[in-house]
Amino acid sequence: METLTEEQRRAVAEPEPGQAATRRRPTAIALLVAMRPPEWIKNLLVFAGLLFSQKLDQGPQVVEALITFVAFCAISSAGYLANDLRDAPLDRRHPEKRHRPIANGELSEQLAAIAAVVLAAIAIGISFAWVSAGVAGLVALYGATTVAYSLILKRLVIIDVMTIASLFILRVVAGAVAVEAHASEWLLLCTAMLALFLGFTKRRQEAMEEQQAMPAASSDPPPGAAGSQITRPVLEHYSLPFLDQMVAMVTAGAIMSYAIYAVNSPLIGSKMLATAPSVLYGIFRYLYLIYDRRDTRSTAAILTEDPGMVFAGLSWIGVALVMLYAVD
Repeated sequence: METLTEEQRRAVAEPEPGQAATRRRPTAIALLVAMRPPEWIKNLLVFAGLLFSQKLDQGPQVVEALITFVAFCAISSAGYLANDLRDAPLDRRHPEKRHRPIANGELSEQLAAIAAVVLAAIAIGISFAWVSAGVAGLVALYGATTVAYSLILKRLVIIDVMTIASLFILRVVAGAVAVEAHASEWLLLCTAMLALFLGFTKRRQEAMEEQQAMPAASSDPPPGAAGSQITRPVLEHYSLPFLDQMVAMVTAGAIMSYAIYAVNSPLIGSKMLATAPSVLYGIFRYLYLIYDRRDTRSTAAILTEDPGMVFAGLSWIGVALVMLYAVD
């Protein structure tokens, strides 16, 4: 009887393989995690218009840019919630995404849906009430595009990455409209090229992860076949050689478009070229992390956690401020 008691005690203390206990987070924390605050760094693009129009010293414009930033954080989080609701079945098959609050059951689908609607309403409401109808329209367009991406566009090869690029452009345009500034055509083109660069490098990361996760045996089913563990269907249409070509093309496009913008900066002309070394280093560093170090972190994590990328971003901001507000 004593031996049986010890066995029962061990059975309780040691869960079965694959059933390791996980500590559930409070609902509020799970909701915040599902909103993906680290991804809000992408919304800093709304300040581009404020920075390049030399309006950083104008209080009302700074406030309107800040409100626009908050609105885009809210609408983007609503989009992430909608996306995770749609992709929960696929996320549960992914080694990392299965830990997302909706996929692992920490956050109920009903609560996530309600939170998405509330966040979208807040984003459009505050931008309409405190900035302008134009900005509110762009925020709404961003939300609609995000929903279309989650439902359909993310499954269409090439169009998926182009849609992501359009969302980056919307941020820049909304920021410019908020402070009544002109967004240079070359700046928008450069933003699009950099967004395509980030999009195609992300797809390459995902394709590499899926390829490594596939069983090595030749008898195993190919990607897309029954039993395959592909967790992002569009990856069936992306090969590594094709993605390498796309990355090479958009890298060249990003560098050239930024160089042309820097030479023809609307306010300070070619003085903006002083920021080019930071841009070049940032792009080359990112490629080094993806190709040489095989970094699988998210785009936001790489941009905010890698010392080289942080240095590139801070040095670019510092030099741009000096050129726009001190040298000019």
